[in-house]
Amino acid sequence: MMNHIADGAEHIYLALGATDFRKQQNGLAALVSLKFNLNPYSGTSVFLFCNKRHTCLRALRWDKNGFILVTKFLCDDMKFQWPKTEGEVRDITKRQMEWLLDGLQIDQKKAHRESIDTAGMIF
Repeated sequence: MMNHIADGAEHIYLALGATDFRKQQNGLAALVSLKFNLNPYSGTSVFLFCNKRHTCLRALRWDKNGFILVTKFLCDDMKFQWPKTEGEVRDITKRQMEWLLDGLQIDQKKAHRESIDTAGMIF
């Protein structure tokens, strides 16, 4: 059982631009398949969508025999720092997803890299 929608995920995809949230799991799965040419039934991928006002996110993931659809609505005047690029899909890390959920931009220029190339280092 997963505790976080992205646990064990190999890919976390952002569906850039605004998504019509009248779509539920089947409509979002069709969008993933038809618009982005990705497999919504891959249990190792999470797909994130944002509404036009950037006040709500949806995460979609296949779990063996059905879709998990998680929605996060923000209170008051808060907004997600959703990338401005339109009509593409972007693969991000779980760390970037956490930044997004915390209200930060996914590209934190001053953050330390998650991994450092240690090839050639001598200990």
